[in-house]
Formats: sequence, structure tokens, C-alpha cells
Amino acid sequence: MLTIDLNCDMGESYGVYNLGEDKAAMPLVTSANVACGFHASDPDNMMKTVRLAKQNGVAVGAHPSYPDLVGFGRRQMALSNEEIEAAIIYQLGALQGFCQAEGVAMQHVKVHGALYNKAEKDAETSLAIAKAIQKFDPKLIMVCMANSEMTKAAKAIGLPYAEEVFADRAYTAQGALAGRKLPGAVIHDVDEVVARVMKMVQQKTVTTLDGTELPINADTICVHGDTPGAVEMISRIRSALEAAGIQLKAMGSK
Repeated sequence: MLTIDLNCDMGESYGVYNLGEDKAAMPLVTSANVACGFHASDPDNMMKTVRLAKQNGVAVGAHPSYPDLVGFGRRQMALSNEEIEAAIIYQLGALQGFCQAEGVAMQHVKVHGALYNKAEKDAETSLAIAKAIQKFDPKLIMVCMANSEMTKAAKAIGLPYAEEVFADRAYTAQGALAGRKLPGAVIHDVDEVVARVMKMVQQKTVTTLDGTELPINADTICVHGDTPGAVEMISRIRSALEAAGIQLKAMGSK
């Protein structure tokens, strides 16, 4: 039987500002990527998100980023590899405190935004991320963009990893995510998103922006809870997978 994980970025609210539909989305996914305070969130929101995941039986993972709260972690920063390692370990430590307080095991690490985008292509950045995770806890799963330098880095040091595909993002012919400013980079048509997900999971291919059929391996599917109609989209994706006899399981339980 085919199995798949659905992961979603969570806990990205900050103070009185609410971002995302965490309460509605959480019951629909199997893994939550919890913001760790560097691009979004704060201690109260981190605690509430871990607690919400526990209540819904959803696995918890860290979602560390560049130290860029003003830019939501979406701006490139000139950090050294040592600074990247330190920033990730710091954020993992913060989330681990809440996991321990709630009696929840941390399952995985998925870096956020511009750091993810750089690691996708840059071997040194990917290796710095992988080493930071391994130093903190070698059992943690590194979520890696499928067909990227991230997967190579995790393999190179023997770190557990899960290859990730994106439900609502377009790909270039080189296998990278299309930049958000490009036309068609973010897919809003629910029927199209569902069809793409089923194709990636069942046929292990994705159609890129230029029409190329690209081989892709999906261990986990990223869905977003902060876009218009997100909860309906996640629900439709989950229903289509279940209807096809595909079992939804957290990546660490496979």
C-alpha cells in the first residue's frame, strides 16, 4: 500500500497578528512544521501549536529560518555556514523545550523560505543544515526538496531524510520551485492541485512550467494553510488520496 505524509507550516502567528488557519488545517495533515521565532511566531504561539498538534495526533517538526522576522524569512542573508548551523540549533532548542513540556517527540526539521530556496541549490548550505540537525539529534528527519542538494547532503552524512513535493507550487524544468513572482508559480485551482498531487504520488512525475515531465519522488507533500481557500484545498487533497487507497501517515511512522 502506498503511504504519504501531508506536512503544513504552522504556528506562524505573532502576538496579536493571526496568520494561517491552524485550527482548521491541523486535523487534515499528518505533520506540522512549527515556526521557531526567527521568521514568525513567539513563545506563546509555539506552545499553543505544539499543544494543538498533540491534540490532533499530528507529528511535530521544527521550521527554522534565517533570523529575518521583518522579512518573514523570505530574504536571502549572507550568513556563514557556522552561523547557519548555530541559528538552526538555537531554533531547534527553542521548539524542543515546548515539545518536552507537552510530552511530544520532535519528528523532523524543515527549513523555511529563503534558507530552503538556497539549500535547494547550494551544497554547502545544505550540508550546514544537515550537520546542525545531526548535531542536535541524529534521529531527526531532514525534509529535503526532491531532486535537490538537500537530499545529497542528508545522504552524505547518513541523516534520515524525506523528499518533499509541493501541492500548490509550480516547478521549473530544472526541478526547482518557480519563483513566486513568475506567472503561474502558485497554483490556486483546486482541481489542478489535486490532479498534480495524485500524479506526483502515483506516477512519480510532475509537469513543469514549460511542459517538461520531470521525475520526482514524494515522501511528503507540503500544503499551505495561509492562502485563500487553503483548508478546502487540503481537505480535497486528503480526500483524493484516501479515495485512491493511499494511506496518510506521518513521515516518521513509515
